[in-house]
Amino acid sequence: MALKPEPTAPFHSVQYALRVLETVAKHVGGVTDAQIARETGLPTGHLAHMLRMLRREGYVEQVTDSTYAVGEALLLLGSGGGDRRAALEGKLQQSLDALRDSLGAAVYISRYIDGEVKITQYADGPGTPKVNEWVDFRSAAHASAVGKCLLTQLDYDDRRDHLSRHKTARLTSRTITNEKILFSKLDSHPATVPVLDLQEYAVGTVCAAVPITAGHAVGCLALSLPLEHAHRLRQAADTLNRSAAPLLLSLTL
Repeated sequence: MALKPEPTAPFHSVQYALRVLETVAKHVGGVTDAQIARETGLPTGHLAHMLRMLRREGYVEQVTDSTYAVGEALLLLGSGGGDRRAALEGKLQQSLDALRDSLGAAVYISRYIDGEVKITQYADGPGTPKVNEWVDFRSAAHASAVGKCLLTQLDYDDRRDHLSRHKTARLTSRTITNEKILFSKLDSHPATVPVLDLQEYAVGTVCAAVPITAGHAVGCLALSLPLEHAHRLRQAADTLNRSAAPLLLSLTL
């Protein structure tokens, strides 16, 4: 499966974060922010923002006012086998739960695995119900924000392969069923802008999704809201986009 070589804002943030973590990890006794700045070449303001995010996620610890060391989350994700898998799943769920509470929306991680759309983890609650999967998500990539976000990351041949197995059925009056129009919209969609679903999958629900592609794995982070909260979708989607970097970092480590 070929990916479209189009970088995203979260991707760039993760690249910077990895440079910082590599620097911190090689200084066993801790390293100052000034030394990190020298070794990574990151501007002071950018580095300060990055270190706050890494501390919040548990990847680094601040041992003095200006000295940082490897954090517990990085040590856990750096372990092998089942320990790492369990640590990753727990870290992602923790991040999803926090994101659900801050957005006031159900949130999801989806991956494109073996040619199929799969929701691998999600966080919902009594006040933030998840989408009613009235049509299998595997058959609704053309209509859902999750599916369209995943399809934008595939090349033409892989998209055609997917739609040859899952036809573009009309799920609501807003569903795009014409493959030419669908592909045109996917190709013209800016990589840094969230993909929206405005009642295309289900009447009464609006959704947004942003890519979290790690290596050759195609994935996305998404949210859903009931239609009565549609006025919050754009702002929530922008917050979702800014929140993608920590989850992508977890998947990359």
